Amino acid sequence: MDKAMVAELHSYPVKSCAGISLRDGMLTSAGLAHDRSFMIVGPGGACRTQRRDPRLALIRPEINTDGGQLVLHGPDGDAVRIEVDLTAPRQTVSLFGTDHHGIDQGDEAAEWITDVLRVPSRLVRVPQEQHRVTDGLTPGTSAYADSCPVHVMSSSSVRHLNERITGGGGEPVPMNRFRPNIVIDGWDEPYLEDRMRQAALGDTELGYAKLAIRCVTTTVRQETGTKAGPEPLRTLAGYRRAVEGGVAIGAKFAVLRPGKLTVGDELTVLSWDQPELCGTAGHR
Repeated sequence: MDKAMVAELHSYPVKSCAGISLRDGMLTSAGLAHDRSFMIVGPGGACRTQRRDPRLALIRPEINTDGGQLVLHGPDGDAVRIEVDLTAPRQTVSLFGTDHHGIDQGDEAAEWITDVLRVPSRLVRVPQEQHRVTDGLTPGTSAYADSCPVHVMSSSSVRHLNERITGGGGEPVPMNRFRPNIVIDGWDEPYLEDRMRQAALGDTELGYAKLAIRCVTTTVRQETGTKAGPEPLRTLAGYRRAVEGGVAIGAKFAVLRPGKLTVGDELTVLSWDQPELCGTAGHR
C-alpha cells in the first residue's frame, strides 16, 4: 500500500460559502473547528445552498480562532464584520426538511448577504448546545454540514475522474468543486477512501460513515459562482452509481478521536473493507 498523507485541509465556516485553506487545525467531534457553524437561510428559515444559489460561492468567510468574530468578504471587495451572537433567542431553521435551531446574527449581516445573493437572506449560527446525531456506519455529530462531520477525498480519485472526463472530450474539474475537508495524497489507486473504515491522522482518528453522494454543487465554478455544465455528474453517472441512489465520489467520516491535524500528517489506515460500488476497484 502506498504511503498516504494529508495534502490539504479546508474548513467552511458558512455552509455553502467559500472555504478556508488551513495549514493546521483542530478536529473536534463536529469536524474541523467552526466548519459549517453558520448557515444562510431564506424567508421561513430554509437553508440556502449552491444547489439553487450558486452565488454563495462568492462569499469568502474569515473567522478568528475562538469563533467570536466573523468577517464576510464579497465579490466586489466589500465586507461585513460580525460580532458573533450566542445569546439571542433560538429560532427554527430547516436543513433539507429537518428542523434545527439557529441564532440570528442581525440585520446588518442579513442586508449585506441579501445584496450579494440578490435574494432575501439571513445568517444564523448553530447553538452551542446543539447535539445533532449524524447517520451512517459510524454515527457522529455536526453543525450544519449536510450530514457527517468530515468529508475525505483522495487526489487519486479526482485524477482518475478527470482522466475519464477529458477522455470523453470534457474539461477537467478542480478539487474545490467537491468541497472536501481533508484531501489525501500518496495513493496511486483511486477510491481507496471508499474502503477505509478506520484511520489515524495526526492526533486524530476517523471512523467511516458512508459514501459522499454528489449533487449539482459539483457543477458550480467556485471562483465565479456560476453553473459550469454537466460535469462531473455526467461522467460519474457512467461508473459510480451508489446503491442508495445518486453518484458517489469521496467519503464521509465521523470523528472517533479529536485532536490536531496538520498538512503533511501521515495517514495510517487501521482497518479496510471491500469496495461498495462498481468503479471502486479495477477502475471500471
